[in-house]
Amino acid sequence: MSEASKKALLPAGLRDVLSPDAAYEAAVVEKTVTAFTAHGYERVKPPLIEFETSLLSGSGAATAKQAFRLMDPVSQQMMGLRPDLTVQVGRIATTRLANQPRPLRLSYAGQVLRVKGTQLRPERQYGQVGAEMIGSASAEGDAEIILMAAEALTDLGVENLSIDLGIPTLITAIKEGLTFQDDDEARLDLALERKDVAEVAAVGGAAAETLVKLIDCCGSAKHAVKPLENLSVSKKARAEIDSLLAVIDLVRSAAPNLSLTVDPVERRGYEYHTGVTFTFFALDVRGELGRGGRYMAGAQSNEPATGVSLFTDSILRALPAPQQLDRIFLPYGTSRKSGAELRSQGWVTVNALEPGQDEANAKDQNCTHIFSDGEIRPVTS
Repeated sequence: MSEASKKALLPAGLRDVLSPDAAYEAAVVEKTVTAFTAHGYERVKPPLIEFETSLLSGSGAATAKQAFRLMDPVSQQMMGLRPDLTVQVGRIATTRLANQPRPLRLSYAGQVLRVKGTQLRPERQYGQVGAEMIGSASAEGDAEIILMAAEALTDLGVENLSIDLGIPTLITAIKEGLTFQDDDEARLDLALERKDVAEVAAVGGAAAETLVKLIDCCGSAKHAVKPLENLSVSKKARAEIDSLLAVIDLVRSAAPNLSLTVDPVERRGYEYHTGVTFTFFALDVRGELGRGGRYMAGAQSNEPATGVSLFTDSILRALPAPQQLDRIFLPYGTSRKSGAELRSQGWVTVNALEPGQDEANAKDQNCTHIFSDGEIRPVTS
């Protein structure tokens, strides 16, 4: 490997994004944020790095293992590079905007950096575009976020969209008060993750029958509603189920053709969530398009909130490849007025920098057309 090639190497999970993909990604981000803004979600811009005492406190503690850390040479305090934007928006809402009327609707877009990728998302740096509603604990708030994100993805051109709903706090509520021998609880959690009915029945103790029935509820939301309604559980667990059913009903009523599934035993990746969660998928697209749910915002975790983060790398995989814009080559001496008129018509203009530059130079500059004697003509192949 040459010295130049070595210098071009990047760490695992990081990559350069080139043209036209970089411009396409930026356009997708802005269109998504604009869609959220149209629903009343005002844009904020948190810093890329901040003190770890704020970044990794409250609900942010769940992302601590994913945060790069470094010492601030000015304050001599430890800082963290954000692994997620949601926590930062929660901090803004509960500090800088603490006196604003609730519910507070905020949106954002930016890059995040994580220590490790996952099997489905090996990328360690990727873009997040999201929206958060702070100060409401209603099912209507959850439904608003879900429907708004689904609308934004559909408007971008994502096809075969599906949403998987969950309630990670339900398992905790069902297990409350139960005692387990040795490592049975760890075995139970792993069995639930794998949906291993036999193992759940073997180590679930008094909750085994209920948990097996809960696994049977996984699948289409339409077919999960009745079994969930009929499930015999504690008052606390019933409240969790009812909150999920309320969101299902609201979303199905507003968008009956939207594909909804339910996984009431899924908890992976929802470490700081406190209620209904949701994950967006598209058929034959690797990775999640986005995820979100209910949580408590702020370092003191003192305000109910719900939000969604969409992942630009996955969204781009769900969309057609970007098309190169028509570029027109302007020979040396072309008037600025002519260039401005062409740009106003949607052309990308590329100026010749020296006399005599012609069609060969237009090809070198990836131009599809050339402006010749006041006329537009295609560049011949």
